[in-house]
Amino acid sequence: MSCTEDTISDGNDPLEALDDAVAAQAFRRLVRHLRVRHDAQNIDLMGLAGFCRNCLADWINDAGAGMDKAQAREVIHGMPAGEWKERFQTEATPEQMARMAESLKLNGGNH
Repeated sequence: MSCTEDTISDGNDPLEALDDAVAAQAFRRLVRHLRVRHDAQNIDLMGLAGFCRNCLADWINDAGAGMDKAQAREVIHGMPAGEWKERFQTEATPEQMARMAESLKLNGGNH
């Protein structure tokens, strides 16, 4: 499974019963948290959990936001993605790249 595909829900998942307003508030809190935690690099998020800020940008578009990729990433990063990369992104180490590759296998090998 890639970070842009939905997981399969059996219909009994209590997540589906969560009020949309509550879910939206929690999502916004997550995004704002990531906006201040620049030390949590995308490569590290990918290596640990198989998704990153850019995946969140894809997911809001998958949910119908209707933005282009750059606009969606700006919503998540809180600034243009290029600016975020210049200011906060560090170069990935070989170890980080290897960890990401292993993590993505748990997503089905796709991103």
